[in-house]
Amino acid sequence: MGATAAPERDTDAGPADKAAAERTCALTRQPLTPEDGVRFVAGPDGAIAPDLARRLPGRGVWLTCSRAVVAEAARKGAFQRSLKRAVTVPDGLAELVEQLLVRRAIEGLSLANKAGLVTTGFTKVEIAVQRGACAFLLHASDAAADGVEKLDRKLVSALANDGPTGQKSGQKSDRKADADTRIVDCLTSVELSLAIGRSNVVHAALSRGGAATRFSREAERLRRYRASVSAHASEPGSTARSEQA
Repeated sequence: MGATAAPERDTDAGPADKAAAERTCALTRQPLTPEDGVRFVAGPDGAIAPDLARRLPGRGVWLTCSRAVVAEAARKGAFQRSLKRAVTVPDGLAELVEQLLVRRAIEGLSLANKAGLVTTGFTKVEIAVQRGACAFLLHASDAAADGVEKLDRKLVSALANDGPTGQKSGQKSDRKADADTRIVDCLTSVELSLAIGRSNVVHAALSRGGAATRFSREAERLRRYRASVSAHASEPGSTARSEQA
């Protein structure tokens, strides 16, 4: 006897859909949560557009949050197959999604700054980290390695002393893993400066707050989308930036 075909998972998750609707990547056919994917819709003219806020009406197409997956889906006609209609996929769709994700991260950081949660200046950031007042530590993707390493070590050390009596807490590997979840390095110095409204921002500390958490989610989404891109890899001819107090 042949196996009974499982019902196809709903690839949509637009405004009219139930919160519990299950998403599936239109290319890989793997199940997705909203945080794991990127939603696309077709406009009235049939043009595919990213719906990063998941608010646009119409049947959606979900893809894994990966630049490589979006590019391959565009090449292999995954949008047409999912929607069962002729659509137009704009050139450079994967690049457009990345630009929009960067914009959302910048906007999120700007909101955190307006909420008074952002500290800048190397010495001030270092003090915030040492005092345990740093929920998220930001480095420009083009920051100089020595400054990044110094602040990262301070963060690991601060987490080690985060016990109830100031005693060392947790294994070193656990503290390093915890620190890694608090470090954000997906924006350039120019982008950090734009978000914060100050020139030459290379490092920043975010204190605890809802706006900081929302920014971290957008930053993590961008990081996952880029996936294989090395956060601190310098392009040929690029100059690492350092920041003075």
